[in-house]
Amino acid sequence: MLDYHLHLWPHGERDRRPTVEQLSSYCEQAVAAGVSEIAVTEHLFRFVQADRLLRGFWEDEPDRALAHSMARYWEAHAHADLDAYVECALAAKAAGLPVVLGLEVDYYRGRMEEVARLLDGYPFDVLLGSVHWLGTWRFDDLSDEVSMAQWPVRSTDAAWDQYTTAIEELAASGTCDVLAHPDLVKVTGRRPAAPEEWWDRLAEAAASSGMAAEVSSAGWRKPVAAAYPDPGLLERLARRGVAFTTASDAHGLPDVAHRVHDLAALLHTAGVTELQAYRRRVPHTVPITVEVSRP
Repeated sequence: MLDYHLHLWPHGERDRRPTVEQLSSYCEQAVAAGVSEIAVTEHLFRFVQADRLLRGFWEDEPDRALAHSMARYWEAHAHADLDAYVECALAAKAAGLPVVLGLEVDYYRGRMEEVARLLDGYPFDVLLGSVHWLGTWRFDDLSDEVSMAQWPVRSTDAAWDQYTTAIEELAASGTCDVLAHPDLVKVTGRRPAAPEEWWDRLAEAAASSGMAAEVSSAGWRKPVAAAYPDPGLLERLARRGVAFTTASDAHGLPDVAHRVHDLAALLHTAGVTELQAYRRRVPHTVPITVEVSRP
């Protein structure tokens, strides 16, 4: 198994310079749980290099409360140095730790070519593509009152449609390798009465772009209390021949390799027997070797 989605700092906590010792602790816990390799995948927006490139994308937002919320969020997070992050991950690899260098790349409409040019300057192994905000609405920021106040006044179907459109655009950009938490929009537990239309579109986006899809335990720690993706979407992705990674989306040591055996069970049920790992953004397959959890 893999844990191909790991962060170094919790949201809301100021970044610290990453260390090989921190990554060694992540590896130790992951290996003990049956994970053979981890990918460190901090958010791009936490780095000053992204700040210089992307700052101010919220300025055209007509809802000033959302715009101000995004500006505050950005200011609180964009402080780390991408070069130091890369150097730490490379040092961990050189020390023999089962680490690959990755990044979680949020979708910026109309800016992905610029993002790709920035990332091309670094020796990344894997890039996760994700959608965490629609315009400036951070629909999964459960701690932000401004963002959460949007859910009761928005149509669930419309939110899913907007999210799916953003995923389709992200996938078509060709910027990233793996579609992170593919149905993240369900985070609060709100699902359309008939989600099949959006599941079909999400599966098509992954399949047509060649992206792998992430199977993540993070949703079990959220109000939705379910893994990403739902079984119906997982089955559609598998049927379309989409490759998979597995992930905890941990933002600290306690959640590294979270419920890895349950993820194996989900994949087993969908008929998936192998995962896709990466080196320098070139994929290769690895078998699912951990025992699946049984009721």
